[in-house]
Amino acid sequence: MQLTVDKHYYNKLDIKGFEKMMKDPSYCYKFYWLEAIVQLILLGRTEVSYDEVIDEMIANAWYSVVEYHIHLSGIWGDAGVKDNLEKAVTKLKNLSELPANASSVEIKNAIKQFNKQLHVEKQALTLNVPYKALSGFANKFGEKISLDSSAGRMMAYYNKLNETNILLPYTFGSENGLSRRLIFGADWIQMIKDNSVIILRWIQCEKVKWLQNNNPEVPGLIYKLEQLEEKMRKLTHVRKLWDGILELKCVSDVFTDEAIDKDSYDVDHFIPWSFVMNDELWNLMPMDSSLNSSKSNRLPDWDRFFRRFARNQYIMYEMIYEVAGIRKLYEACYRDNLHSIWANHELYRRGNSEAEFYGILEKNMRPVYDSAWNQGYDVWEW
Repeated sequence: MQLTVDKHYYNKLDIKGFEKMMKDPSYCYKFYWLEAIVQLILLGRTEVSYDEVIDEMIANAWYSVVEYHIHLSGIWGDAGVKDNLEKAVTKLKNLSELPANASSVEIKNAIKQFNKQLHVEKQALTLNVPYKALSGFANKFGEKISLDSSAGRMMAYYNKLNETNILLPYTFGSENGLSRRLIFGADWIQMIKDNSVIILRWIQCEKVKWLQNNNPEVPGLIYKLEQLEEKMRKLTHVRKLWDGILELKCVSDVFTDEAIDKDSYDVDHFIPWSFVMNDELWNLMPMDSSLNSSKSNRLPDWDRFFRRFARNQYIMYEMIYEVAGIRKLYEACYRDNLHSIWANHELYRRGNSEAEFYGILEKNMRPVYDSAWNQGYDVWEW
């Protein structure tokens, strides 16, 4: 995605250099760094400390890391995650026990409370990004410098560059550590305010592309970067389908193995919605409503519960072809709950034996289940 802003800024500002602030990052820091700066400028700030920028970054990354276990780096070390922003979020979650849907204010208050414990991760985030993000402005005119120079030399270079003929989005104060200030250029402040919607969408697009490349097994990642105003649950037709089945046949709960009360049950996802981000029929089941909140967004134990789940799916499958009324209720699910090609062409085609049905379901569900487990979803200890 190319960044395009109003042309009257081009004579003063190096927009191409600004665009390169998102180019080829080794870590995801750059996206959250620039996003935080834009957000702080929109709040009227003309200068901020490293500490404030990093607090904003942690708040912005919180939901996707805590709720969906998104990894912010494709680089792993012997001890696991190497990304310091992800480490900071995870450590804060363990220290504060804030929920995934905590507000930005709650998260920043918790950061202040546990600031000492987060110092190592926050300090690590200042080592490269503040000056590496400006590399697109370097070495265009006059004095040349190696982009691998020390942090002190790079900051002095950029401050000097800003005093000549190249205006930078920010320059550096003389403070040390997390107290060091970023001073925003007045012309850049105006450009960012005038084009904030475009710039934030551009950052979001580049962030999504980078994260999806580094989380290839995560479906629907674009929906997992921030809280949705309304969870896109589309279960009405599936509920009617199971209502129809339960009127005609006794079906056992996957977890309790007792008969489901047709007047008191929930339709829920076997593999959590927060991972698959869809309401496909092949992943949905009727279950005891009293257990639903306990299961939450955890994985059922595959070895204990998959065959029971498959059994109920097969009961539904048989009735689709045996009872005209159930077939009609099934067809009503096409728009919202039957998008998977494999389910339409293999799983729910006429003529599968029970063994064939179980095999098709397991072949397609097990990799999704394993991806969720590898991503950090807990197994429900029921």
